[in-house]
Amino acid sequence: MTFFWSSWITILSFACWLGILGVLLMVLKYKPEVEDDGTTGHDYDGIREYDKPLPKWWLVIFFGSIVWGIAYWVFFPAMFPGSWDGIATVEVDGETVAWTSRNELNSELEANNKIFTDNFEKSILAKANATNATKTLNELADLQATMRRSESPPADLQTQIDGKIAALAPAIEKLAENPSALKVGSRLFLQNCSVCHGSNAKGALGYPNLTDGDWLYGGDASNLLATLHNGRVGGMPAWRDQIGEEGVRAASEYVLSLSANNGDKDNGELDKTLVAQGGPIFQQNCALCHDKTGKGMISAGAPNLTDQIWLYGGERETVRNTLRYGRAGVMPQWEDKLGNERIMLVVAYVYSLSDRSTKTVKTTVPNITASATAPVAKVEASSDN
Repeated sequence: MTFFWSSWITILSFACWLGILGVLLMVLKYKPEVEDDGTTGHDYDGIREYDKPLPKWWLVIFFGSIVWGIAYWVFFPAMFPGSWDGIATVEVDGETVAWTSRNELNSELEANNKIFTDNFEKSILAKANATNATKTLNELADLQATMRRSESPPADLQTQIDGKIAALAPAIEKLAENPSALKVGSRLFLQNCSVCHGSNAKGALGYPNLTDGDWLYGGDASNLLATLHNGRVGGMPAWRDQIGEEGVRAASEYVLSLSANNGDKDNGELDKTLVAQGGPIFQQNCALCHDKTGKGMISAGAPNLTDQIWLYGGERETVRNTLRYGRAGVMPQWEDKLGNERIMLVVAYVYSLSDRSTKTVKTTVPNITASATAPVAKVEASSDN
């Protein structure tokens, strides 16, 4: 609110209060002349007017509300907001700050979170035999607090935070075997993650399946922790302008030849001429991210193109559209909303769902040397899976 409007509201409030108080005092002070029978002498259709004092209970309530209003103005920022913070304070993030509705909310959230974290450390971590994570969590919280409060944090502070996050990985593996931790983790997943990944975590079109063993950024506990703490931003560029429609068709056909759904009934037989043309295009441009074998790279967040797992579908025209127009997606960071302890529980739950068995996909890759231009045919940008 601007200074003008806050000032106008404050002045108007004071004027109304003083006006009402003045009228009341004037009424209390005024004493009319009365007759012997106690009436004022006014008679209205046989009804005579008495001069009776205002009820004391009403006066107590009225003057009490005025006193309460004055106290409220003193304690809270009701007079000239922005200039008067009031004398009421709350504790937020270990600091005493002036009262505002937002600060009060944050203070209450911190108090409730303290109850949760104490229970997490004393019950869940203890039962999972992972109490050694408590020290790391405390150190991580201190570093994060320093990051929030510092206008120009040290250059290596984020690296230190990432290191502490990765150090929680052994505790995740223990929590993933603890029924109490998984029960809480499943509730948190349903409340926060199921809207995109589904209540069964099997994903949907454009949202990854978290129950298989296919992970863009790696399925280890440390990778999952990094994903939830920091989020992921992925993108597959559009290639139609660079390689043309014929290049799109050739590169798509080559990618389909790499996939385990090679010869899928929905796609029909592969066009061997297009496969031969698409091989050099892929090797020249796509291998940088997806590797020349098409198995992807965790470091780049590039998906494996040799299995049957497709985020947007593996039909021929869908793959072509991916190359023509590109794909984009975001996995938001959850550090601010969930906090470190709840993230650990969600990660433990997802870690327990993932298929961690070793799978070998046999794929025949045409022996074609590199030469043209092309992109990725399967892209993930919505999560770590």
